[in-house]
Amino acid sequence: MGNTQEIEAALRRLCPFFLSGGQTIENLKRLSGGASQETWAFDAVSPSGQREELILRRAPSGQDGSRSSAAIGLAKEAALIEAAARAGIPVPKVTYVCRETDELGEAFIMGRLSGETIAPKILRDPKFAGARPLLARQCGKALAGVHALKTEQLPDLALSDGLDQIDQYEDIYRSFDLPKPVFELAMAWLRAHTPKRRSNVLVHGDFRLGNLMVDGGGLVGVLDWELAHFGDPREDLAWICINSWRFGNPGNRVGGFGGLDDLLAGYSEAGGVVIDPAEIDWWEMLGSLKWGIMCLIMYEAFRSGADPSVERATIGRRVSEAEIDILNVLERV
Repeated sequence: MGNTQEIEAALRRLCPFFLSGGQTIENLKRLSGGASQETWAFDAVSPSGQREELILRRAPSGQDGSRSSAAIGLAKEAALIEAAARAGIPVPKVTYVCRETDELGEAFIMGRLSGETIAPKILRDPKFAGARPLLARQCGKALAGVHALKTEQLPDLALSDGLDQIDQYEDIYRSFDLPKPVFELAMAWLRAHTPKRRSNVLVHGDFRLGNLMVDGGGLVGVLDWELAHFGDPREDLAWICINSWRFGNPGNRVGGFGGLDDLLAGYSEAGGVVIDPAEIDWWEMLGSLKWGIMCLIMYEAFRSGADPSVERATIGRRVSEAEIDILNVLERV
């Protein structure tokens, strides 16, 4: 099932499960963004006029979204969002997790938050001028909440620390037979300077602009938990700091909008462990290396013809940007 009419019909049948007496689906449309999952916005309306603004998050064409990527699967993602909501972390409310008989494939339905996710707008639009100075500290607070979730009460997830990820991405890099001296240097430096381990926590895995909903007051919601895993808390704190996620504002280390001191202050004030700013450097370099190799994957998909889209070509050419980012971190450390 993949066309709008079929999805609308399936949602109409499900209405009673997430809206009391609901019978009508209005304004169904597929949203842009989300490279690995489909996102649909719609309104559910009851005969009395009660209206709920909702989101359908769905694996492509309803298939199992975990088969072709590192995604954890949408049922686990929904469970993590529900756990985050119970802990007071800003997330959408999950209203329904689809069953096999619902004819939508792997999917769940959640409330629709009001705000913006597009990074350039958040970083440049005057309407977010008041939010930008607050956002780094708010992100630190949210991450402290994520990392405080009790792992034994969460779905079964993979354990992946820094060395695991170096091994994983080096294997991918070697498979391309495209020597990149800067990547070789980064891997050697990372292995030679491996930091002392921290206790494993739930790691969001892709905490950055694009996966954060922001309004004029700051952070509204943490989205897209599909790459969550157990690992080192510094991974999340550093991922939002890599230059690729500053979107043209390199002077603001955290997401292009804030400073690392504010991020770490918000983190510790909300109960996170105290992190020395110097500890972020290693994880930022790893993040830049990972992103560079992800760009290689995109390039190879385009070059081979497996995915000849302009998007793959555009991202693939950003390998050189990641190399520059790695050299800048090396110069700093």
